[in-house]
Amino acid sequence: MRIGTRSSPMALAQVAQVSDLLRKIEPGLDIEVVPVTTEADKWQGDLAQLGGKGLFVKEIDTMLQRGQVDMAVHCIKDVPGDVPMPRGLIFAAYLPREEVRDTLLFPAGSDRQTLDDLPAGATVATSAVRRKAQINRVRPDLNVVRVRGAIGSRVEKLDGTRKVDTKLDAMILARAGLDRIDIADRARQVFTVDEVLPAVGAGTLGLECRKDDDAVAHLLQQLNHEKTMTEITAERVMLHGLRGHCNSPIAGYCITEPDGQLSLRGMVFSRDGSRFVHAHFWGESLNDPAVLGSRVCAELLRQGARDIIEGIPH
Repeated sequence: MRIGTRSSPMALAQVAQVSDLLRKIEPGLDIEVVPVTTEADKWQGDLAQLGGKGLFVKEIDTMLQRGQVDMAVHCIKDVPGDVPMPRGLIFAAYLPREEVRDTLLFPAGSDRQTLDDLPAGATVATSAVRRKAQINRVRPDLNVVRVRGAIGSRVEKLDGTRKVDTKLDAMILARAGLDRIDIADRARQVFTVDEVLPAVGAGTLGLECRKDDDAVAHLLQQLNHEKTMTEITAERVMLHGLRGHCNSPIAGYCITEPDGQLSLRGMVFSRDGSRFVHAHFWGESLNDPAVLGSRVCAELLRQGARDIIEGIPH
């Protein structure tokens, strides 16, 4: 089994996790990891100038289509929602969803604990326009700047041990990413989903293969977590309907309530967070994830999401 993946430490940790799961099903399985440093990984500028965050997965998908690898492991939040799946490829399985919340980090040695501890004009680093919009919505006095790179190198930039153009006072990172590379202890404030709504697909790994590769698809399907697949389907149907580009701050999060009902919240923001629309639907009549995703999308569009999205430069 040849597994295509990004070459970052976090991506390789994710593949190690998937490999362990596959060997529990097929103990004698010979696994070859095929790491790729994608064009997006090499580029340190604004991803929009390169073509968007979909470039994190595009090269690996092409290898899969050509038969150079047998499967790929993707963070679902990196998979574009405004375009169809690449021809001939499917997500055969989603692993159980992990932590979805975002966290606030401070430089090593700092005694600050929360966003409220930052003075006006403080510089906060993040890689996501979604996070920037939501932080600016509650703290428009902060200077939110873009930072790229693997999580470990970003934390080094925060601590000042790696060169950065601007001194950073804080940084926002996904809790799941910190967990995967064993630095969760750096998180000070963990935002609730009400404070910072997650990205569509946050905390979820998707296992992708060729649609016509029955043997691999059958193996991967044994790892599928049905509840996660249902929730991700609702979120991605909403995202696809919104047709947002990589510079569009869009958030969406679906959960399954204790009574089994699906609940989906969606938000679309302007770049600075000053304008936003919000929709939340749930209930038995909307328990089909595709129907629920379409309903939330339609409500966001009714409130003006299209105008917000089209007002943001690509």
